[in-house]
Amino acid sequence: MSEYKLPFNVDLTDRVAVVTAAGGVLMSEFAKALGKSGAKVAVLGPHMSNLIPVAGAIGDNAIAVEADCTDKNSLLAARDVIHERLGKVNLLINGAGGNSPRATTQNETMSPDMSDEIKSFFSLEEDGLASVFNLNIMSAFLTTQVFAEDMIGTGGGIINISSMNAFRPLTKIPAYSAAKAGVSNFTQWMAVHFAPCGIRVNAIAPGFFVTKQNRELLFRSDGTPTARTEKILAATPQKRFGEVSDLIGTLLWLADDGASGFVTGTVIPVDGGFSAYSGV
Repeated sequence: MSEYKLPFNVDLTDRVAVVTAAGGVLMSEFAKALGKSGAKVAVLGPHMSNLIPVAGAIGDNAIAVEADCTDKNSLLAARDVIHERLGKVNLLINGAGGNSPRATTQNETMSPDMSDEIKSFFSLEEDGLASVFNLNIMSAFLTTQVFAEDMIGTGGGIINISSMNAFRPLTKIPAYSAAKAGVSNFTQWMAVHFAPCGIRVNAIAPGFFVTKQNRELLFRSDGTPTARTEKILAATPQKRFGEVSDLIGTLLWLADDGASGFVTGTVIPVDGGFSAYSGV
């Protein structure tokens, strides 16, 4: 596989890992880090064109499997492929998620005299909110239901991807904030439910990272920062956006039973101090 520098080394050669949304900016690097640590990795997502380069970068210990994480039958078919080519799954990274413009308001707050031309809370579309909940909550439920069954009796690990929105809701994105709060709560519920089976369940809550989904919100077409970027950085004590490499250490620590075997039910912020800062 291509060169990929890890912050430290863990041995995951006994792991068969599934990474959902592995064609994206963050999850593709998660998959590469797990592969570099010796895990067999199945990279899942809706578009093979995005998955094949990721699996190729990892090497012979990775496969690309097309799957819709909001469709149980699609996930069951993916599991059949993984069983045949890699074996039973004992590490699941629930990375599928995202927001929708149909569930996003134009202004941060409502005013009594707001123009009807501005997309307000009352303009949000029901199917937009439903799609956000399906992509974040339902996908985590279904992927866990399908792949955690492999871990019963043998143990394993589940790592969900939460968000800063789970701690404090961000303006403009009510559905995404509520959905990520649900992911954190679901993480804690699963940690308790599966503890007798030797399955640890934790979540990583990234702070602000620049991805394909949010780039237009953070930077203008000429590359200058938007007002929202200025507010984010003002509230982030380290005064920068996160880099993917900032997340890898937490991922590997949680994935390694020897390092975090007594850690379950946690939601770990990786946010440059954003969640700790009150603004004064």
